[in-house]
Amino acid sequence: MRTTVARLAAAALAIGGCTADPPQQDARNESTTAVQPTVAPTSAPPASPSTDPGTTVAPTTTVTSVAPAPTITVTTTTTTTTSVPVVGEPRVGAVEVARLERPVDLVVRPGDGRLYVVEQDGRIVRVDGDVVDVVADLRDLTDADGERGLLGLEFAPDGSSAYVNYTDRDGDTVVAEYPTSDDGVLDTSAPRIVLAVDQPFGNHNGGDLAVGPDGFLYIPLGDGGSGGDPRRHASDPTTLLGSLLRIDPRPSGDRPYGIPADNPFAAGPHEGRDGAPEVWAWGLRNPWKIDFDPVTGALWIADVGQNRVEEVDVVEPVGERTAGFAVDFGWSAFEGNDRFNTDVDGDGSTPPVFTYEHSRGCSISGGSPYRGTAIPELAPAYVYSDFCAGTVWAFDVASGRNLTLLEGFRSVTAVRTGPDGELYVLERTGGVHRLVPA
Repeated sequence: MRTTVARLAAAALAIGGCTADPPQQDARNESTTAVQPTVAPTSAPPASPSTDPGTTVAPTTTVTSVAPAPTITVTTTTTTTTSVPVVGEPRVGAVEVARLERPVDLVVRPGDGRLYVVEQDGRIVRVDGDVVDVVADLRDLTDADGERGLLGLEFAPDGSSAYVNYTDRDGDTVVAEYPTSDDGVLDTSAPRIVLAVDQPFGNHNGGDLAVGPDGFLYIPLGDGGSGGDPRRHASDPTTLLGSLLRIDPRPSGDRPYGIPADNPFAAGPHEGRDGAPEVWAWGLRNPWKIDFDPVTGALWIADVGQNRVEEVDVVEPVGERTAGFAVDFGWSAFEGNDRFNTDVDGDGSTPPVFTYEHSRGCSISGGSPYRGTAIPELAPAYVYSDFCAGTVWAFDVASGRNLTLLEGFRSVTAVRTGPDGELYVLERTGGVHRLVPA
């Protein structure tokens, strides 16, 4: 049986749709050589927007309504053990704050109120009001080809260095550290390679980075690509692929990074199972974005689906331990809640908190729990989007509702929290939008 311990809720959703065909290649989705699932897919026909229990709010600025409101089907299998506030009825608009080149990530530098945005082509730019300047140019190290390129950025807790996640010219994953000036400019002449991982195929690279509440660096990696996890990496924690890694990025002895002593496999097998010492959790297909809730410490993962289903996973911390310890998120035994590769043992895996089918999107862009102050009715919803749908939704854990906030975006690559605690929506077409009260 799949486990539901230390989860906020377990629910299945069918959410609002994408009228355009999925892109041939985007920053996350699978290749055309996908392995077919072992169960026959089913489809959920679109329903009238009047069946949506959520709210659809017209944007106030650059975004126009183009898609129907989502149809929601919720099946709750467990509930949280803590009190979670119910989201209200937020009215939300969007204001464009910058127009860049293929933005894929936005991060916060501690103590810095400016926006740091990753462009897939290889630049990191800083947005300070109307001023946009380049703080790092790594275009000679990577090719923005399909799902490859410069994909992630995170700053050390003191802001003195930056960690970047990119695919090199051979297509392999590299996590590197760069010294950072007091003004936030990266010294690209002094890179230090922290981690390098061979990628057998050109897709499913993950690419995100996050410093957890424990100060360690978390690195989500996809299953290695192709389709259907042909090498079964995700279900095998002895490989780094298909896993969430947790490392101390500082040099340790003759190694470029350290292994936290409380990692599941740091001292050998865990509960009779072998694993790489870097692995914190596994069973992931292509975890495009992860986020830790700054209030509860819950870990949210947006994991891109295969042929039918997109999913969001969430786990809470247990005691003093950071969320996610030794969790198997189920791929490729399951795609969402559906059985996929029957030769993979899915017992003990943790199901997603919600899923949606490809009739409503094609590639989840990830999101963040809202902890800002400008739109109090929105807290503490998980706000997210999809590359094809162009809709920004908010999932309310306490009630299981899925609210439609805004529609009409183009090719959303991320929904991220800015230095002011407010949320920003990034479009591959260049737009960086701030969510504001309507």
